[in-house]
Amino acid sequence: MRLTRCFVDTALTVGRSLALPEAAANHLRVMRTREGEDCVLFNGDGRDYAARLSLVSKREVTAELLSSRVVDNESPLHITLLQGIARGEKMDLILQKATELGVAAVVPVDAERTEVKLDGDRLAKRMTHWRSVIIAGCEQSGRAIVPALAQAGPLLAAAQATDSEALRVILDPQGELSLATMPAPAASKVVIAIGPEGGWSPRDREALRASGFVGLQLGPRILRTETAGLAAIAALQARFGDLG
Repeated sequence: MRLTRCFVDTALTVGRSLALPEAAANHLRVMRTREGEDCVLFNGDGRDYAARLSLVSKREVTAELLSSRVVDNESPLHITLLQGIARGEKMDLILQKATELGVAAVVPVDAERTEVKLDGDRLAKRMTHWRSVIIAGCEQSGRAIVPALAQAGPLLAAAQATDSEALRVILDPQGELSLATMPAPAASKVVIAIGPEGGWSPRDREALRASGFVGLQLGPRILRTETAGLAAIAALQARFGDLG
């Protein structure tokens, strides 16, 4: 039987008991776990912690940490997804599936054609929600390292801050690179820039090009924002990562 995995944002030490944070406790209640049953906890340090529930009540859920093991399922290809902010469920889908496919980091960006404008409390709430979506993707896929989620901000600043060692690409049917002919990234790092629902504007493309991004051919068809990044991640993982 597959054990329920829960993320806990706290230090974990084998041999100790832990009152679980509210989110993890609620998750275990929803899964109808009972006292004496086992589960798996992780906090993003790259390990899974076998645990046994010693108390399950409406007020508190307590677990005893029994053992730990290193989880070795991170891709050798470090992929950063620079994603134009998309609406509601589309952005959730992108984050969830990118996590399952092994992306290492996500950078949400506000582009010229972004339809969703976020600031202040609304942005803070959305960032919290996006992190919860990424964590859920880790819980489901067995990852024990949570992909980094950068603070959402303007495209230009995000593009200029990308790792200079990484191969930086935007999807372009007439791009300089193709999956069949591109060499392996020298530092095993790739940044993929995907536009919002309205795509990159000419000014956005100029900013990305000026920041070192090159065009990558990924077939002759125009892909939606919720398809493009996931297709690119999967293709690059198959070519240079761990999906081959």
